Formats: sequence, C-alpha cells, structure tokens
Amino acid sequence: MKCLSPSILSADYGNLSEALRLIDEAGAQYVHVDVMDGHFVPNITIGPVVVECIRPLTDRILDVHLMIENPEKYIHSFVKAGADIITVHAEACPHLDHTINMIKDEGILAGVAINPATPLSAIEYVLRKVDMVLIMTVNPGFGGQELIPYTVDKVCELKGMLTKKGIKTDIEVDGGITLDNVADVLDAGANIIVSGSSVFKGDISDNVRRFLDLM
Repeated sequence: MKCLSPSILSADYGNLSEALRLIDEAGAQYVHVDVMDGHFVPNITIGPVVVECIRPLTDRILDVHLMIENPEKYIHSFVKAGADIITVHAEACPHLDHTINMIKDEGILAGVAINPATPLSAIEYVLRKVDMVLIMTVNPGFGGQELIPYTVDKVCELKGMLTKKGIKTDIEVDGGITLDNVADVLDAGANIIVSGSSVFKGDISDNVRRFLDLM
C-alpha cells in the first residue's frame, strides 16, 4: 500500500493542531515525527512530551524517526507517548538486532533507517525482523534539502534485495521528496513517502491531495 507520511518538522509548531487536522482531512495516512538530538545529527527537535501532545490530535499512524544516539534508552518513552512505529538508524545502533527486538517487544512496529552513503549490507541481516526500511534520500538533520540522486538507485537495489529474499517490508523514503520527483522513488520501489516542505509550504490540504493523486 502506498502511503503519505507528512513530516511535521516543516509544520508551523505554533499552529500544529490545525496542520494535523488539515493533513488528516486531506487523506494522509501517517504523521512523520523527526526526533533529533544535536549529536547524531546537527539539530535538535522534539522528544516524547511533544509526541504525547500530538497523539490525541490525530488517529493517523505516528511514524517516529529517531535520529539520535543511544536510541534504546528512549524507546519505552516514545512507545508510552503514543508512537505506532519507531525507526532507528543502523549507524546509531552498535547492537542493531537487540534494539529492533526492544521495539518489537513493546508491541509496536519497528523500522531501520540508513543514511545515503551507508551500504545496504549494514541492514541485510535484519530485513526479516523489521516492518519498514527507511532510505534517507538526503543527509539527515535539516529539512528543505534536495534529494541526492543516487539514493533512488539505492531504493531500487533494496527492492530487488527484498524480492529476491521473498520479504515483504515497507520501503520509506525521506528527504527532498517533492511533487516533481515522487514518481521516481515510487517507480524505484518505495511505498511510504515522507515529505515536509512540499506538504507544509502553501496550501497544506491541496499539497496532500496532489501527492496522493500521484501515488
């Protein structure tokens, strides 16, 4: 199933409830929550308290993306706050298998993310354990970047790897996804599309509908 996961990193936090209402009513299936710690990436965003505040405002899937060091320390807090899926970075987890197990043991979905230059071999052995693989299509840390072209090939390579292994796992892409290039990542094999600036700049409802029309 192809789904849109608007990233609230680009939303107006002074009017977040209205932004969530608009993307819900327009049909977005997920809400993407970027959590940054200023260490794993050079920016700081939000924590479990904000996720807890968001949870009553939407019944969509809360897609929590942990761009943080030592994510295993915070998994329970984000689950308690209302996360439906937690994605951790392979680069931040020296014991990736164990961290994925921690998420699954909480009774929610588990995702694994890799940065643009990280090879797929870093996650090959956990593909059967995760519910989603997130291919970063920009270097993480900031919104508004342009998609790195070679990451589209990486999505295609991952899709081929999953097919060869007989694994049905969602492929999410995050970073620089616009109405002009979303078809490229969908054709490559992605089925969950994260977009921030291209959703929340301008007419939010219309932007969501235009994305969904292309999916």
